[in-house]
Amino acid sequence: MSADLEEFDYIVVGAGAAGCVVASRLGEDQGVTVLLLEEGPHDKSIFIRATGGFFKTHGTKRTFLFHTEPEPGARGNRFPLLQGRTLGGGTSVNAMCYVRGQARDYDDWAAAGCKGWSYEEVLPYFRKAENNAHLAGRYHGTDGPMRVSDGAHRHVLTEAFVRAAQEVELPGKNAPIAFNHDFNGEHQDGVGFYQVMSYRGERSSTSRSFLAPALKRGNVSVRTGSLVRRVLFDGRRAVGVAILRNDGSEQVFRARREIILSAGSFMTPKILMLSGVGPAATLRQHGIAVVHDAPAIGTNYQDHFLVPVDAALAAPIGLLGQDRGLKGALNGLQWALFRSGQLASNVVEAGGFFDLDGDGRPDIQLNAFAASSAAWGEVPPQEHRFSLAPLCLTCHSRGTVTLRSTDPADMPVVRGNFLHETDVENLVNGIVLSRRIIAAPSLARYMAGEVLPGPKIGASRAELTDYVLSAAKTALHPTSTCAMGPGPESAVDLSLKLRGVDGLRVVDGSVMPKVVRGNTTAPIVMIAEKAADLIRGLAAARPLPAREVERA
Repeated sequence: MSADLEEFDYIVVGAGAAGCVVASRLGEDQGVTVLLLEEGPHDKSIFIRATGGFFKTHGTKRTFLFHTEPEPGARGNRFPLLQGRTLGGGTSVNAMCYVRGQARDYDDWAAAGCKGWSYEEVLPYFRKAENNAHLAGRYHGTDGPMRVSDGAHRHVLTEAFVRAAQEVELPGKNAPIAFNHDFNGEHQDGVGFYQVMSYRGERSSTSRSFLAPALKRGNVSVRTGSLVRRVLFDGRRAVGVAILRNDGSEQVFRARREIILSAGSFMTPKILMLSGVGPAATLRQHGIAVVHDAPAIGTNYQDHFLVPVDAALAAPIGLLGQDRGLKGALNGLQWALFRSGQLASNVVEAGGFFDLDGDGRPDIQLNAFAASSAAWGEVPPQEHRFSLAPLCLTCHSRGTVTLRSTDPADMPVVRGNFLHETDVENLVNGIVLSRRIIAAPSLARYMAGEVLPGPKIGASRAELTDYVLSAAKTALHPTSTCAMGPGPESAVDLSLKLRGVDGLRVVDGSVMPKVVRGNTTAPIVMIAEKAADLIRGLAAARPLPAREVERA
């Protein structure tokens, strides 16, 4: 074998939320070799390790930051898209909220033909991954690799929000909003503090929790700085991966068993199309030889949307400036010595889930934090604010991801077809509720007045709709661009094998047939856990027996 050709049993492309999990679990089998490829650098940064440092990674070499095409349904706005580009991927650069979505999300998958993916069938994989510091029983695991805990720090405004929400009644209800101690338990609705993928002020990314222990076994190798050029095929069988070195030369790795694409909902379809797998017309347009005509690749793109609801603070008690000057130095010292203070916070410390459209399922998520959400993914306004950023948990729009060019370094072309009228209506409801909560006594005492939508935007549905169309942002929860399904029209089958070729699977958020109603990181980890069992040929993890539920 030449120095430029190495062989492994498995090659995993993308060391993000899913890739680190898959590589770690595959490496549990003795005699198996696994190569994990990551385009970005390592994750050895204080801003990743410290729970509250993640905003410092945004816009750096550890993230992809690009934009959608102009969206006709959103006043021609181009939306920033931020994705992890380091070991751990999004789990190294996000707010770490541990939210699984709703049980009906997964039952809906199963009802649409995705046998084996119902809530009861995926719950064991959520539990398998989880090492929860405070919760146990039917819904929570206590001996998995990923640390999950109550937040190590709570801002005074976070606590005020949780109290304020309980001073408000939902429209059509005759009782105050209820406190919920566990959004991943029996029901999702209510207000409360998020559990986070962190422990004692330190982030529990999939790199730290899954990959780091796997590397000690010696049969899992990681190559950072590896820009994947294409998957190599022998006929219709995937047999290797070609990457570009920093000097512009190409290196090839061969896979004896399988190649697993875990590059995320934007990069996985891009890599597939660069490799000749995708809509044939698109491939020919770029001069790419067609290995397999797969029209579903890059379609069905879904994401959540949020809209800023900001209030100015009467006193400078927000997060602005906490990362700079003397305050920044003191916060850093407090975290270094005691793992406490602002750097121990995930920033988005509390929230809630609310059924505002009356269908029996929460359709709006509120995220409370002591800063502005007006420039989500960009530079925030330089004033002390409190924000409730209502997030629409439904997604009725369907977008596309396709190639910009044959240069693997180019970002893909993303068209979301945002914003569907039902989602806009839900966001309007979210603004109305947010205003009521901010005006409740426990929060009102801290507020100097509403900034966004602002006093010029009244309570009429028309005015609020106009504001949503102008100010809404994506919540950075992209999914479904290589969606799983039971029929030949789907991109991957129910074991996540890519249809039409052999030796290739997709394991990341792109396989979700429909985006879940909640944050997407925990579900992606679950998908990776289940996929690893499918690849290894292991029996499906079983639900916790009733006697064990009682004992736990």
